[in-house]
Parts: sequence; C-alpha cells; structure tokens
Amino acid sequence: MNKPELISVSNMPDVSSMGLQQPHATLDWVGMAGIHQPLNVRDGRAVRQAQARVQIYVDLADELAKGIHMSRLYLILDEHAETRALSPAGLKLMLASVLESHRDLSTQVFIQFDFDYILRRKALVSENSGWNAYPVTIKGTLRQGEIALELKLGVQYSSTCPQSAALARQLIQNQFETDFAGASSVRASEVKAWLGTSQGIVATPHSQRSHAWVLTKLADGLEDFPISELVDLIEGTLKTPVQTAVKREDEQEFARLNGQNLMFIEDAGRKLKLALVDDTRLADFWVRIEHHESLHAHDAVGVFTKGVSGGYAPVP
Repeated sequence: MNKPELISVSNMPDVSSMGLQQPHATLDWVGMAGIHQPLNVRDGRAVRQAQARVQIYVDLADELAKGIHMSRLYLILDEHAETRALSPAGLKLMLASVLESHRDLSTQVFIQFDFDYILRRKALVSENSGWNAYPVTIKGTLRQGEIALELKLGVQYSSTCPQSAALARQLIQNQFETDFAGASSVRASEVKAWLGTSQGIVATPHSQRSHAWVLTKLADGLEDFPISELVDLIEGTLKTPVQTAVKREDEQEFARLNGQNLMFIEDAGRKLKLALVDDTRLADFWVRIEHHESLHAHDAVGVFTKGVSGGYAPVP
C-alpha cells in the first residue's frame, strides 16, 4: 500500500490566522493552563529545580483577529525554561518575548508558575534533618507597559492557645491543692515527682497545625526570588514551624517552643506584620493566617496587608 503524500506546511490550513469579516468582541485573557514544565529557580545564591504547573495568557485585543498563537506561548515558555534559571530578570524577558510574539494581536501578558518548593530543614536539637515542601506561586504581569512580579508561599506552623494554656494551669494548681491538702510544707523533690505524673499534669492546652499564606509584590531590581529567606523569616518569627525528622529531644524542644510562644490568631498576625513591613524587597504584601482549631470544627483566620495606597485590598 502506498504511503500518502506528505503535505507541505505552507499548504496546511491555518484557521486561527484567518481574519474576521467584521469586528468581534475583544477578550481580556486567552492562553493555556496546566502546562507541566521543569524549572530551575534562582533562589538567593542557589539555583534549585522545581516541577511547575504553568498558566500563560495574552489578551485578544484585535477585533478582527480570530485567535491568538497558542503554540508560540508554549514554545517561548519551554525555550526560556530550558536555557536559563527563572529569575526576576528572566521572567521580565519572558513576558516581553511573549508580547513581541503577539505584537499585532495583544497588549498584555500574564504568566504564573505553581510548584512545591522542597527545602531540607534541620531538626531542632538532634543532628537529623528532613525535607519539607512549601507551596510557591510566582506571577508575572505585563500591562500598559508596566511589569509586576509577585511571589506567594505557604508555611505550616503550630499554634498553642493562650486561653487554653491558662485554663490548663488552673486545673493543675487545683489538683496540687487537692493532692497536698493539709500538708504544712512540701519538699521540692515531692513537687518534682508529682509534676512528672499524669495525675499532676491533669490538663494540657490545645494546639493546632496552622498555615501562613504570604502574597508579596516584589520590589523592582531584585536579582533573585527570596524564597528560602522569606521561609526563614516567617518560621523564625512564629518560632514553631512544623518539623520533619524528629527524635525525643526534638519533640521535647518543640513542646518547649510551643509553651513559650502561645498565640491567638491576632498574636501571630501582629508578629508577622512587624516582621514583613520593613522588608525592602517587598513593595506590598497580603497575608492570610489560618489556625485549624482542635477545639472547634471551624478555623480561626486573620488577614492583613502592608497598607500601600492602591495596593492589595485587605479582603479574605
């Protein structure tokens, strides 16, 4: 059987390039989502690999154009990811390349990368370490000649309720009075032994796994994405980040840190806002913190922004 004759590319129909006979409505964004793209990400002085899910769009501003060039979006993304690490300067170049590829059709570009950023974290006391995953989003927008770069990440931590801690202490005090009622004096060794029993510690405060979601608009001129440094800042401020590999000494230190850093949602929010507000790398920020209550079936939530005029709106 004879093979069919190959058709040259120049003779293949291209419906999307055919002009319309009359003006049609323009569209704000047209493009692709769910693209799987390996990346090298410039994070401070390091370059780390990530497996990203990418969205990339342009507007359809030409009223007589039937559509955009989808393949150009994909090929430009792949070429940039293959030849250079993703950095603020590289993302700006990618935005400009996409706009140039659609200069007769479009006036604006949007690109978003979503990936889990894997960092090795040391245990609190022991020599162990393990891997933790931080959800990261990097966005680039080119609109009306202006470029905005955004970085969002999520950090998990533990929060122990101050009210619950106070109530637990009261119950322990009451139990002490009951167990040592009538004693004119109590030796320190007896008190120490009593404190080491479940009868002595009759109550413990409730705590919960919590999340901080930090969205930032990056200041212009940054050479890299401050992902690791921002993770360190958030975890160092809250002081009770979730752990990876732990031995008993690490778990004990985690318990101590929780006991020394009791916090309502308001306490966590104030700490984070004070830590972020003077960071010159962040032109603006929006933060949502969530304490996934163990006492209630609902969550405690706090939201705050930097308060920049015309910046992020303080909405949940």
